[in-house]
Amino acid sequence: MATRNFDYRGLKCPDPTLKLSMEAYSMAPGDILEVLADCPTFEHDVKAWCQRHKKALLLIKAEGAAKRCQVRI
Repeated sequence: MATRNFDYRGLKCPDPTLKLSMEAYSMAPGDILEVLADCPTFEHDVKAWCQRHKKALLLIKAEGAAKRCQVRI
């Protein structure tokens, strides 16, 4: 199991979720994808993405103006 970290601060909707989706396809089941993003809709978008793609959202927390999430692929 691997963890990959990405910093998508400065990107606007829908770019953080699109980039997360592209990275997810290159990862193995069970890997963890961690993203830091400051897009105002990122929390809502990542929750919807996880539900749509049947992935587990492990963590979402505020870090200043950004949100950090962890998704199990």
